Amino acid sequence: MMNMPRSLLAAVLAAASLVAQPARAALFEDDEARRAILELRGRVEQQRQANAAELQRLQDENATLRRSLLDLQRQIEELRSDSARLRGADETMLRELAEIQRRQKDITQGVEERLRKFEPVKVAVDGKEFTADPAEQRDFEAALATFRKGDFVAAQAAFSEFLKRYPASGYRPTALFWLGNAQYANRDYAGAIGNFRALIALAPDHPRAPEAVLSIANCQIELKQNPQARKTLDDLVKAYPQSEAAVAAKERLSKFR
Repeated sequence: MMNMPRSLLAAVLAAASLVAQPARAALFEDDEARRAILELRGRVEQQRQANAAELQRLQDENATLRRSLLDLQRQIEELRSDSARLRGADETMLRELAEIQRRQKDITQGVEERLRKFEPVKVAVDGKEFTADPAEQRDFEAALATFRKGDFVAAQAAFSEFLKRYPASGYRPTALFWLGNAQYANRDYAGAIGNFRALIALAPDHPRAPEAVLSIANCQIELKQNPQARKTLDDLVKAYPQSEAAVAAKERLSKFR
């Protein structure tokens, strides 16, 4: 090469230069491609990491949301359970209230019934109206029922006890009348006369008064007190001329004459 002519050497160098230039260009292009690939890989990795981070965030949020939903569902179930307990408590309270009201009503009715047993009641006997205690009414009706059964001994005792127990009773005139009749049936004529006279003295305008006078005359007849009986009959006709007892008295007087 040292012996090569300069012109030839220049030609060889020029040719070598032309050959070397594409090689350097290719090398440069490969480096650029590698750098581009590396950058792309870097960007892809960054994006992957960003996507992974976002996915993790979404998964965390989803887990938190699921926990919140589960907690909310638990609270809802607790509220439902509390509501059911409250409804049960309300129903129990309503039942207990209804039972208390029923018992209060029963107690009130019982008290009212007991009070009614002691409250005076209006009664009408022999055309006379007055008030009487329930016990008083019951005792009189029991004595009268005994008389009507024909048990005159028990009736006499019942009316005697009634008059002692209720000395100011509105039943007194009627009780004296039936007591006298029971005594008459038991042949206690003197006792009967005494009670018939007590009736006339107590209530001379009583509807039973004319019958009481006639009964006195009957007792006197049984006692063989005919003069006294005639006078009693005369007094009856004069005192109660429009009564049925006066009609009977006139018939009896006609027999005496």
